[in-house]
Amino acid sequence: MEISWVSPPTSSPVVLWVHWGLAQGEWMSRDCVPPATMELNQAPPAPTPATLKAEEDPCRVEVSDMAIDGVTLLICLCGLLGNSAVLWLLGFRIKRNPITVYILNLAVADFTFLLFMVISSTLYMLDNVCSAVVAPRYLRSLFLLSLFSYNMGLYLLTAISIERCVSVLCPLWYRCRRPRCLSPLMCVLLWALSVAVIAAVTSLCLLHEHQPCQMALISMYALNFLIFAPPMVIANVILFVKVLCGSKRRQPKRLYIVIFLTVLFFLIFGVPLSIWSFLQQFSYSFASSQVVFLLACINSSINPFIYFLVGSCRRHCSLVSLQVAFQRVFEETAVITTCS
Repeated sequence: MEISWVSPPTSSPVVLWVHWGLAQGEWMSRDCVPPATMELNQAPPAPTPATLKAEEDPCRVEVSDMAIDGVTLLICLCGLLGNSAVLWLLGFRIKRNPITVYILNLAVADFTFLLFMVISSTLYMLDNVCSAVVAPRYLRSLFLLSLFSYNMGLYLLTAISIERCVSVLCPLWYRCRRPRCLSPLMCVLLWALSVAVIAAVTSLCLLHEHQPCQMALISMYALNFLIFAPPMVIANVILFVKVLCGSKRRQPKRLYIVIFLTVLFFLIFGVPLSIWSFLQQFSYSFASSQVVFLLACINSSINPFIYFLVGSCRRHCSLVSLQVAFQRVFEETAVITTCS
């Protein structure tokens, strides 16, 4: 009896992270086989010129994959820089108000997601160059970290949209009766919810078989699609219509523009990741994993630039300092929300 070992082809760690959640200890990538598959009663195939060439050059580079990962890495680094500026300015330089608490937490979630993507892109680029081996436990941790921060970003955008919609529909209550600690309390509850969701998914995927894990992931995506995404979209539509067709009294228009653009870009660049991950549970894919994660990186990186561009434009668009731009966007909310 002769025994030979079949090694898995190189595949993006992102695919492995997503498919890890389908079953405990299984390699579920569409283009991967188990790491060590024992074939019995089969002799190893005779070497061909192609295999000999591959053995002579083990460090082959996929140009297209390297290009996508390089662009992803560059976008992530820019996004980390931008979100770091948001954390510094809103955390230490600009007076806090209800909306800046949400924006600050959103920057934390985006920063965490981009940090995960920097690590993953670096690992995959190294793997693509010289077939570096990454331990599965590290891949699992990175996958959970990305899922945790991605969900948190969606939850926060929903809370921001609903709060600003309430401020337009019920302005008197919002200015005079809204609890002062509502924003910090909501952020704590949303972080707790995100932790609870990921903890439940992790426990089911680690302790049970394929079907309970798959149902847990489907339930998580259903929570995102059915509970959080619709209120976010509806609140922004109401906000947009109310601001355009409502009264002429003073409104924090820059802030509404920021919220509208942030949600719009999330729907364009962020939602494809959820759809792609959801369809993966049914062994269906409409795009490459690298492409959907690249779009998600754009979504998490673009928010600081939205804040700056909206805050730096008046009648005549002119570039101002970052702090002044942020103050124009977020500090005008403090005047509107003061009960008079």
